[in-house]
Amino acid sequence: METLDARSFTAALKQLERTAQNRGNPGSFESTDCRNSTQCMFCTACADCHACNYATQSEGCSHCTHVARCVQCHQSSHLTDCKRCIGSHYLEHCTDCAECTYCFGCIGLLRKEFHILNQPYDRKTYFKTVKALRAELG
Repeated sequence: METLDARSFTAALKQLERTAQNRGNPGSFESTDCRNSTQCMFCTACADCHACNYATQSEGCSHCTHVARCVQCHQSSHLTDCKRCIGSHYLEHCTDCAECTYCFGCIGLLRKEFHILNQPYDRKTYFKTVKALRAELG
């Protein structure tokens, strides 16, 4: 092993960083346009994700499936445009929700279901209202 001085150390470190940036997506399968994502399957345009399936344009997510345009969501499924949600399912436009199901435009909820803008709805009214909102929002 050669003796390292500051100059050779810096050069070697920069080379390692370049190599790491080009390592692709280790353990991933059929993922397209992703970067620094590991063990993902069928993902598109994601970054820094781990063990996600069918994720699209998401960043920093782990153990998620069927998520789109999400950031730092974990152990969740069927999320769209969500941030920092965990253990949740069927959320849209939500932030900082945990263990929630069927929420739309909610922030900071814990173990809630059928909520819109942090307000509870009965199941039938929830789906009717969300359908109308989706149509208007495009």
